[in-house]
Amino acid sequence: MDNLRIVFMGTPDFAVVPFNALVKAGYDVCLAVTQPDSRKGRGKKLVPAPVKTAAEAAGVPAAQPEKIKGNDEFLNKIREIAPDIIIVAAYGRILPSALLEIPRLGCVNIHASLLPRFRGAAPIQRSIMEGDQKTGVTLMYMAEGLDTGDMIACASTEIGHKNAGELFDELAELGADLLIKTLPSIADGTAERIPQDDSLSCYAPMIEKSEGRIDFSKSAAYIDCHIRGMSPSPGAFAEYDGMRMKIREAFPSDENAEAAPGTIIDVSDRGLKVSCGNGVLLITQIQMPGKRQMSISEYLRGNKIEKGIVLR
Repeated sequence: MDNLRIVFMGTPDFAVVPFNALVKAGYDVCLAVTQPDSRKGRGKKLVPAPVKTAAEAAGVPAAQPEKIKGNDEFLNKIREIAPDIIIVAAYGRILPSALLEIPRLGCVNIHASLLPRFRGAAPIQRSIMEGDQKTGVTLMYMAEGLDTGDMIACASTEIGHKNAGELFDELAELGADLLIKTLPSIADGTAERIPQDDSLSCYAPMIEKSEGRIDFSKSAAYIDCHIRGMSPSPGAFAEYDGMRMKIREAFPSDENAEAAPGTIIDVSDRGLKVSCGNGVLLITQIQMPGKRQMSISEYLRGNKIEKGIVLR
């Protein structure tokens, strides 16, 4: 380890896992940098970023600059710390060259995609929504562009029928393990530097709530990917009898249905069968306005869902 001095930059729960792994491994994490506290919930209560909470628990000082570019006070603070390396995981902003140039070993990012497949803010959700069979994490040296730096190492996993939340948790652990395994080779200069092929990259923009509406003219397989990519947040939805029905879990089949796309063709404790442009979707978990998420069988105990209604 040779007392490797580390500045860690990250914000959400995804970043907490590698942060804790570094602390547990005994690395000298000198500073945790995270986004400013944000207001959440109905009461708009000020909530600290998960990485700030983790840093406080570990006894690591935290900094929450409003911005980094042009922030001489913050940049000078990092220069004074003189980190050997800056490790970044879902920090939330592009880092300026003035920061990237400070550590002698560079800035290394844990990116939740098998680069160069998806660059941008939502690679986990987009990989599911695009129907990819596998995804993973990539350790990369950071450059000024958006996730364009040279790759160091990667680790992959099968997507299967996982939703974005489940994959988020799995990739956080995968990224932390890869980081701890790879750090020694980064420190001694033997780590690989693999240039990315820009022609193979796709942009993965942030997920917008409006993307949640389901288009039942698409195939059941496509809609299944869409639902899993939008779960748990912000959630995929359709209108049922004037109410917004969030669809939390569903399974596609090749079964043929003659009804118009979106039509509920069967209602049972197993779920709702809905016709699609191609195939049938079995919806098993929903959330109606003002209610918690529940299975169809549980919802039907006190509520009614009518066969023949078209979800829009």
